[in-house]
Amino acid sequence: MSRRRALMRIAIAIVPIAALVAGCSSGSGGGGGNSSIVLKVVDPGNEGPTAVGKRDGTFDAALAPLGVKIQWVPTTPGFSSMLKLFNTKELDVSGAAFSPVVGALSKDVGVRIVAVQDPAGQDQSGIIASPGSGIHTVADLVGKRVAVNPAAKGEYILLKALAQAGIPADKVTRVPLQQKDAASAFASGKIDAWASFLIPYQEAKANGGVEIATEKSIGSKDNSVVVFRTEVLDQHPEIAAKYLEVLQGLTAKQRANPADFENVFDKSGPTALSGARLADAVRVGSEATVPRLPSTADASDLGDVVNTFYGNGVITRQITAGDIFYDLQSKLTPEQLAAVKVGS
Repeated sequence: MSRRRALMRIAIAIVPIAALVAGCSSGSGGGGGNSSIVLKVVDPGNEGPTAVGKRDGTFDAALAPLGVKIQWVPTTPGFSSMLKLFNTKELDVSGAAFSPVVGALSKDVGVRIVAVQDPAGQDQSGIIASPGSGIHTVADLVGKRVAVNPAAKGEYILLKALAQAGIPADKVTRVPLQQKDAASAFASGKIDAWASFLIPYQEAKANGGVEIATEKSIGSKDNSVVVFRTEVLDQHPEIAAKYLEVLQGLTAKQRANPADFENVFDKSGPTALSGARLADAVRVGSEATVPRLPSTADASDLGDVVNTFYGNGVITRQITAGDIFYDLQSKLTPEQLAAVKVGS
């Protein structure tokens, strides 16, 4: 074999490895000239544990010994609107819920759940009707147009509410819109109701929307989760463990002192809360549950979401807990495992 041909084979072999490294790292590191890993995390905005961690540099300080630097990525509301960013490696970590991750896996997006939170703040998401629409109950949705973010929390909430009320799903028109577009359609009266969540939902309710169901009232099993891009987990499980350890500590502090986790960057302006909405956010913060490695009970809750979607044709194949939960526990050293909270 010629020397040139041998060098070409070596170069070809190196290309996939170089591409894999480039997908989760960039820039120059501090030790020995090695490239530092850039972990791309959803920008948290003005509230919550990750916002405090961003402001105080808590994540960067904890991850620096692993050669990791955080990059905060601005996104639109709703995990399902971020799937392209995960596919193009522009995003590595986000909070979410079971439903949009189930939807993502049905589209072969390479993400997995590493941690789950017990239900809390289930009055912060639900179905809200336009003022003057005449809609006051779930039964009133028959024949109406309801916005949902497809294969995600909004669609799950609507389908779960309809099933609870004994109403066939095809009696209501589901309008697939991501949160940003749905907010505009709701405000302009282009839709009759909206299955929504968190800040957009609370804003619509504060502006006169009629709440007709909440996650709590429908018995939602769509628990909050922490999601990583699978490639990052396979390459660097220790990074996921350290990130989770920091998030767990910050969430415990939020529960103890919830007011400190609101208006983290801005005390006034469009992203700041005040009055009744601030008081409500502080209440919800006091109920925050600490994310932990998935448990057997979580698999049962996940099954409710999967069955709701599969039974209504939202997804075309059954997805199991093994498909969606990443077995981080088996990848960690005893010391790393001892640092994170584990489900039972």
